[in-house]
Amino acid sequence: MPAPSVCVFCGARSGRNTRYEDAATAVGTMLASHGWRLVFGAGDVGLMGATARAAQAAGGSTFGVIPKHLVSREMGKRDLTQYVVTETMHERKKVMYMNSDAIVVLPGGAGSLDEFFEVLTWRQLGLHDKPIFLLSTDAYWTPLTHLLDHVISEGFADQSLNTFVQTVDTIQDLTTALRAALS
Repeated sequence: MPAPSVCVFCGARSGRNTRYEDAATAVGTMLASHGWRLVFGAGDVGLMGATARAAQAAGGSTFGVIPKHLVSREMGKRDLTQYVVTETMHERKKVMYMNSDAIVVLPGGAGSLDEFFEVLTWRQLGLHDKPIFLLSTDAYWTPLTHLLDHVISEGFADQSLNTFVQTVDTIQDLTTALRAALS
């Protein structure tokens, strides 16, 4: 049986808070140290690049997926264990999802939110049961978790929506949660 794969959705930018990049680097190192393959957006920029470079430096396996229109913009990282170029963003998300056993969302922008909401919606519809984790470095995802609570309280989703996502604040908490989910 192959080692588990963890899909990491995160920013193509590093953000203003240096702790976001520190966390991305720690995630890449942690995945490699556990023998878990990193599945990510194949960009060599922002938090994506930091996560992948750390996983590689720690001897980890990396699987990157990038749509052809972003190869130049996100500096497609070709020195990966596996590098896949897709036609569309939707295909990118599908290939990343299909090649992972768990999903982790680090800080990011609209693209990361799009990726998160797509896998959350698929989970809500019963299309998968993969665990989804938000790494809320410096409470980054607190507004998002409040939004999910609001969606539920306003009757647009059942309370079960919150059971599909686990928010963790530290790399240690993420490691513990992934160990439990992937064992």
